[in-house]
Amino acid sequence: MSMRNPVQVTPFPLYPESDGKPMAETDIHRQLMLDLLFALANYFQSQPDVYVSGNLLLYYVEGNPKKCVAPDVFVVRGVGNRQRRIYKLWEEGRAPEIVIELSSRQTWREDLQTKLQLYAQLGVREYYIFDPEYDYLPEPLLAYRLEDGIYLPLEIENGVVKSEALGLELVETGETLRLRDLQTGELLPTATDANAEIARLRAELTRLRL
Repeated sequence: MSMRNPVQVTPFPLYPESDGKPMAETDIHRQLMLDLLFALANYFQSQPDVYVSGNLLLYYVEGNPKKCVAPDVFVVRGVGNRQRRIYKLWEEGRAPEIVIELSSRQTWREDLQTKLQLYAQLGVREYYIFDPEYDYLPEPLLAYRLEDGIYLPLEIENGVVKSEALGLELVETGETLRLRDLQTGELLPTATDANAEIARLRAELTRLRL
């Protein structure tokens, strides 16, 4: 008589690592997301309790895997700076300090309505929405800060708004979104900047060899 292995029943709900959606709607959105993540990770690399991530599923109700969101860019203070497959709010005990959503033709209404309410409920201190295509939002950059559980819009002067949570400025340049160091006044380097510098150095090495 053959023995069959018993079916293993998972006692807890599974929390998928992907929602089946693409990382970004366009090349512009993807590159900006990578640039912002690069800049923030580099800026906070010496702070082991600051976690920088993006396009990662954040689950906010234990036992209900449908209650999740994947912010384009987010920063959490007070948790370990380590790699994660997903972010479970009830285990981490900390909501993101800031969230940046890169709006698109498909997402701008959700960013302005559903996610605005959700992030306020989760306790996200600052919420920024940027339109890389300069086509869908009333203004290219919108900024909000949580006050008594409600998001109040922040004034943006000449495309610049200060993030108290980050200690940085968000700068809408007229072409894209950048982050600026308040102490040095310099824009934080991005992945695009790094790649350009590598290409320049390679070209210089080739020239010297010739």
